[in-house]
Amino acid sequence: MNKLRTALSTALAAALGLAALATAPVQAAAQPAFLAAAQMPPSSTPWTATQVFTGVPENGGVLCAPYKIPAQNTRYREFSTELGTNGVQVTNVARTEADAVKLVDTLRRALAGCGPLLEQQNPGLQAVSASHGKLAVEEGAWVYSLDTADPQIGISDIHLFSVGRDGRTVTLVRWGQMGDLGDAPLTAFRTTTKTAVNKLH
Repeated sequence: MNKLRTALSTALAAALGLAALATAPVQAAAQPAFLAAAQMPPSSTPWTATQVFTGVPENGGVLCAPYKIPAQNTRYREFSTELGTNGVQVTNVARTEADAVKLVDTLRRALAGCGPLLEQQNPGLQAVSASHGKLAVEEGAWVYSLDTADPQIGISDIHLFSVGRDGRTVTLVRWGQMGDLGDAPLTAFRTTTKTAVNKLH
C-alpha cells in the first residue's frame, strides 16, 4: 500500500509539473489590455474601436512621436466617432524596466517639443505644445496637448496625449478633433489615461 501511495504521489507531482509547464507559455503570452471605446472621453456621438493590431500605426507611431515607438512587442487600437473625433492607443512591452523608462522619457521629450518642431517643418503653421502634469497611477502618467492652426486654410486642431508606464509596459494615448484647447475634454482625458494604465496588467 505504501508503495502504491508513493507511486501515486510521484505520478501526481509529475502531472502537476507538466500542468505548470503547459500553462507557463499562456501566462508568458498574456498581453496588456486596451481601452474599450466607451472608456474614451465622452463625445456627442458614440466611439467605435478597431480590433487590436500588432505593430505601430501606419505613420510609424502618432503625431509628435513618429517612429519613437519600436514596432517589436508593440500593439495598437484606433478609435473614432461620426463627428471626426479620433484617437489611438499604442502599447509597447519593453525588454527590461530600464528600457521602458527610456521609452517614456523619449516620448515625453517628443511631446513636449512637438509644437516648435511642427512649426519648423511646416512654415506658416502655428503650433503650441503644453504640459498638463503628472497623474498618480502605477509608475506614473504624463499629459500633454498640441494646439495647431493653419491661417492659410483656416483650420485649427487640438490633440491630447498621455504617456504612462506599468513596469515594463508603456502606453501612449492620443485624442484629437477640430477646435482648440478650450474644446478639449482635459479632465475626462485624464480619467481615460488612468484607466488605460490601470488596464495594462
